[in-house]
Amino acid sequence: MSEPPKPVEPLTERVDRLRADLEGFTVDAVDELLGPVAHAALGREQALPARLVVQRLPDDPLAVLVAVFVLGLEVPGRRLASALPGTGLDGLRQLGLINTAGPAPDDPVRATVDLRPYAAVDALGPANWWMISDPGELATGRSLAEDHVLGVGGASLTLARSTTRKPVRRVLDLGTGCGVQALHAGRHAGSVLGTDTSARALRMAELNWMLNRPTVKGAQFSTRKGSLLDPVAGERFDLVVSNPPFVITPRSLTGAAYEYRDGGLVGDELVRRLVTSLGSVLHPGGIAQLLGNWEQRSGEGWADRVGGWLDESGLDGWVVQRELQDPAEYAETWIRDAGQHRNQDADELYAAWLADFASRGVVGVGFGLITLRRPQGAAAAAASSVRERGPVGAAIGSASAGAAAFVGPAGSRLRRLEERRSGPGLPTGYEIIAGLAAHDWLTRNDDLALLDTRLQVAGDVTEERHHLPGAEDPTVILLRQGGGAGRVLQSSTALAGLVGACSGDLTVGRLIGALAVLLERSEAELRVELLPVVRTLIADGLLLTV
Repeated sequence: MSEPPKPVEPLTERVDRLRADLEGFTVDAVDELLGPVAHAALGREQALPARLVVQRLPDDPLAVLVAVFVLGLEVPGRRLASALPGTGLDGLRQLGLINTAGPAPDDPVRATVDLRPYAAVDALGPANWWMISDPGELATGRSLAEDHVLGVGGASLTLARSTTRKPVRRVLDLGTGCGVQALHAGRHAGSVLGTDTSARALRMAELNWMLNRPTVKGAQFSTRKGSLLDPVAGERFDLVVSNPPFVITPRSLTGAAYEYRDGGLVGDELVRRLVTSLGSVLHPGGIAQLLGNWEQRSGEGWADRVGGWLDESGLDGWVVQRELQDPAEYAETWIRDAGQHRNQDADELYAAWLADFASRGVVGVGFGLITLRRPQGAAAAAASSVRERGPVGAAIGSASAGAAAFVGPAGSRLRRLEERRSGPGLPTGYEIIAGLAAHDWLTRNDDLALLDTRLQVAGDVTEERHHLPGAEDPTVILLRQGGGAGRVLQSSTALAGLVGACSGDLTVGRLIGALAVLLERSEAELRVELLPVVRTLIADGLLLTV
């Protein structure tokens, strides 16, 4: 009589076993195993040095995991079974992570996924997980499939670092992919909903959540299939985070389209639609943060184009452009991203991209971070009024070149568009929260209130004075921000004196009065000169309210 079939182990138990087996599979351990040369080469998409390392250590469990799940190499089944003894080959097959050539111990096995350790730092501190995605070109040696599920890349790390991390009830991860942003959100949210057009991506996101669930402290995760905001129409969230398929792709060639990066729309229309519609799914005071590309067209600056989207949205908006590529550079980037530069039709793809840009007069493509916030209370009414009659208040120059901060009267919207193509890069979650709070304070307080306020110089601000040889007085005074955007402001003697005296002890009005006596100038004249600049320094984080 034959034995009854063994019961299939529940998915959660199989994943728990895998998690226990992976305990020593960390970023630091892999870096130490490979050494600096092979690790650096791997970062350049050159696998040979890493392959040579793992081939010298055929029975080392960590080397086996790197060989199979990072480099995409075949190994005898017994070696992988030894490296993951709790899970075993049967468990790995049931999870869909490997294919086996046969039942014998030395029959080769090959991974069907990329599985690697992940380490990052966001506004809550270090995060250490394992992430499952589709194998890349480095492991497969061929171009990516159209339904490829992307792993963690530079854009993912950038967005995680820039996202605000205040405790919230409900988060939407729009275009969740493998689910890395959902995991970051799970550390400060009651529930996270991941949406994507790819059913395969949603399955991987669910598996990654299960694999790393001890780090999300009881947060709930669910997924829905659908495009843009369709799956959540009529719902509200406290935070929306998205690394959407923003890549501008020529519609004339299907071979250029990939689910993970292409939303199927012409030009930058996908990002425009998100910016102008995300307010419909935000609670009052809710924040949305997304990465994006936008076109710079002949005769139109990027800030004019994206600023128009902000006006249409009726939301508070802060946009930071980190990169600007010309059309050829942009096409090369994304042809290479999918491994298509090795194909015979690479020139055809290249030409299609250039023709697509030329058809709309595109001279450059920007990349950066968009932060939106739905106004609440009186600010919401003011935003509605802005949509009807246009912006109110006055735009004043930021301390950094190419930046503009909107600082208007009480109830006005934040409308800030700036470039950070050098220096520290996109703002962190800390800086975003501080910037929004500074804007709120400035809109609630007019100049009379400012004069009655005590200010303190931020701890990262330094002053530089440049003298000609033998001169008693400086010819140039610079205020330099060490963190944030690394802004540098050329200062007058009066402003340097005011900032230097901002220790939190005296009000701005008292300080200006003292400066007027010291400099033998009219107090009213100094107020006119200094108060607009002080507002800019508060908005930019160089001066803090006490």
